[in-house]
Amino acid sequence: MTTRDYLTIDDFDTDGKTILVRVDLNTPMDPDDNILDDMRIRSHIPTIKDLDDAKVVLLAHQSRAGKNDFTSMKPHSLRMSQYLGKEVKYIDDIFGTHARNSISAMEKGDVILLENVRFYSEESLQRSASDHAGTHMVRKLSPLIDIFLNDAFAVSHRSHLSIMGFTETLPTGAGRVMEKEISSLDRGIKGGERPCIFVLGGAKVDDSLKVAENVLINGGADKVLVTGVVANVMLAASGVDIGKTNLDFIESQGYTDQIERGKQVLEKFNGKIGLPIDIAFNDGGKRTEAQVSELPGDGLPINDIGLETIVAFSEEIKNAKTVVLNGPAGLSEISDFALGTHEIIKAAVDSEYSIAGGGHISAEVRNLGYEDKFSHLSTGGGACIDYLAGEKLPGIEALKIAATRYRLNR
Repeated sequence: MTTRDYLTIDDFDTDGKTILVRVDLNTPMDPDDNILDDMRIRSHIPTIKDLDDAKVVLLAHQSRAGKNDFTSMKPHSLRMSQYLGKEVKYIDDIFGTHARNSISAMEKGDVILLENVRFYSEESLQRSASDHAGTHMVRKLSPLIDIFLNDAFAVSHRSHLSIMGFTETLPTGAGRVMEKEISSLDRGIKGGERPCIFVLGGAKVDDSLKVAENVLINGGADKVLVTGVVANVMLAASGVDIGKTNLDFIESQGYTDQIERGKQVLEKFNGKIGLPIDIAFNDGGKRTEAQVSELPGDGLPINDIGLETIVAFSEEIKNAKTVVLNGPAGLSEISDFALGTHEIIKAAVDSEYSIAGGGHISAEVRNLGYEDKFSHLSTGGGACIDYLAGEKLPGIEALKIAATRYRLNR
């Protein structure tokens, strides 16, 4: 068996130890601080339950400065207490005397949640692990902690203090969320059971093309199907007149240059990029379909893939052994244009291994009630697409460096 290049909970003796766990509890909240979607809170329960013989100190953030939902972690502690079946004590301090005394007074089995780490201005600075290790927060908390676990995959594409700093000062590993994200996404990009199909949609065209190139170059995917704004760019790249309205939208998003890049991708991976054969226009709120070869050029916005494409793509997806979805196929918040997204999700369930790549597509999977039918729903939006695109995530790279240091010092 290949040794992981990072450590996990299983590599440590956690009995009676004080363990600092960076979790991602960032949730949609209403103006009265009520939690609207607790998916991320639920995702960390297995990690905390696997540490029931330890003293668990949770560090998390909610939103960011300037946003209406930039608030305390108290509601999160209450919700987490419900799922754990025991109190998760909220501490309205991050690393001051109150926080440190609370940590020192903990007993085995206790769980506390410190205040919103982004209340500390240095948290969001993008710096190296060694620079972060010199901050007051790391220097004040580290002497009280035995082990640091990063379980916040969704923010590990950012070199923030709470992601990086403790990896320099403490034995460091991945929590269960992080461990599952890495192993599941690796199965997608490195090729699990074949054939492996990626379905890339949404509006992040540059990121999606980067993902397509990465998985086709390294042989992780056999084919990439494109939908959403990504498909509109690729159709334009293939010589289709998608109409001024759609070209103007692409320009407004800063993606006009991606049409030329799309031409290069189509040429380089001839036959491995699946384009829509028909599309759905938004004609004053009404769904109107047209063949790609016969677009009327009347300037109507393309808001979904058409029925023939849905059938063709669904068939390819159902016959795949591994499927990775990233981004919606259309304007799925409008029911008439959610068809492509929903049918592709339903088709993916029939594959042997299905991954929904975070953000909008994961939310749609949950809205359909298909959460338990997918092999893996990523908790990360930007982090997930960066990982699929072959980018090195600072938080994960810090885990690897810490693992090497730990093994050398044993």
